[in-house]
Amino acid sequence: MASVTAEIVRQALEHPLVETNFPQLGTSYRGKVRDNYSDGRGRRFIVTTDRISAFDRVLGTLPLKGQILNAVAAWWFKHTQHIAKNHLLDVPDPNVLVARECQLLPVEMVVRAYLTGTTSTSIWVHYERGERSYCGHELPNGLRRHERLPQVLVTPTTKAMHGGHDEAASRAEILARTGISPEDYDTAERLALALFAEGQRHCKARGLILVDTKYEFGKTPEGEIVLIDEIHTPDSSRFWFESSYAERFEQGLAPESFDKEYVRRFLVEQGFRGDGDIPKIPDDVKVEAVLRYIEAVEQIMGENFVPNLEEPIQRMQRNLEL
Repeated sequence: MASVTAEIVRQALEHPLVETNFPQLGTSYRGKVRDNYSDGRGRRFIVTTDRISAFDRVLGTLPLKGQILNAVAAWWFKHTQHIAKNHLLDVPDPNVLVARECQLLPVEMVVRAYLTGTTSTSIWVHYERGERSYCGHELPNGLRRHERLPQVLVTPTTKAMHGGHDEAASRAEILARTGISPEDYDTAERLALALFAEGQRHCKARGLILVDTKYEFGKTPEGEIVLIDEIHTPDSSRFWFESSYAERFEQGLAPESFDKEYVRRFLVEQGFRGDGDIPKIPDDVKVEAVLRYIEAVEQIMGENFVPNLEEPIQRMQRNLEL
């Protein structure tokens, strides 16, 4: 049970952080969820908004989501820097990270341990269609939905521009399409697998299953490849409760989850899979989704999430001295 009540989450509905406009911070770039500002002096200010993205579309906002993702990303960055160096410098505000400016590698390293998913790029959707080759990996017949894969797989995707769709591909296809060097690709893949193994280890100790996730990497001015963007958040990762997984799997039920899969499933029930008009997400669904996010990060971090209910733009301007 999350430490934050539904009533507190409903209060946060009054001040969603939809977007920011801080030209004082430098040149801006807006991703699906994060507003980025580069100051030209080697620093990037990353504002995690309350926007929710799924099916490669921005679907609206969830109250407090930006604060939740920012908190758990910062926690993981600090607790995995012995595995892979990252870009984090400071956390001056509940919604803001200050990071080293890096050159983005044009690939997302998606790491999967289970046969699951609902989106068009998911391994389960491909398997259900009868495909047994996925991103260069051969899959055996007879696997069931939500089953653990015979081995952990890296299934990379191209890094789409804003508004575009990421495309799953094999290593050879990624090298051909993006121009990334084999050396940089292999370094990023090695770091991704090491981070995933550490994430699995920690989550298992906390009664969770880290099902799959994605990592982004960048290159520092010195040429070193480091982890950037986010790590093991409920946006970038899928988590299941370990205690109920085996029983629900045997019964053919979906595992208990507390990531944005809850919102994905709601949208799929409305007939939405990424194309056409986006259904309105009711406040009750938003509140329940946020409570699941909070439960996830509290279980991961082993500490309570403490929300800040101030109006976010004025608070950020104060904390960033704008």
